[in-house]
Amino acid sequence: MTAMKEEKSIHEYLSEIGRKGGKKSRRALSKEDARNMVRVREAGRAFRAFHAQCFWYMPKQLKITAEDIPEIARGLRQNGGRQGFLLAEKLCR
Repeated sequence: MTAMKEEKSIHEYLSEIGRKGGKKSRRALSKEDARNMVRVREAGRAFRAFHAQCFWYMPKQLKITAEDIPEIARGLRQNGGRQGFLLAEKLCR
């Protein structure tokens, strides 16, 4: 019987720690920050997918930031064909 109580108290303890950690690690992003994060992620995907076609002159392992998005969009428009052009449009919204 004591083993069950001990197991339950351990479970409660770990549950409480998890709740506190979850509350502490949550951050509130503004809508603009969230949009920028999505744009950077999409620009990175486009960079990797179109590297040989559009970005051959850039290092393949380049860490894409928000400042790189205009250059990524330009490369996609110029050399990415229709699909690249449509991706560039999404990046520039």
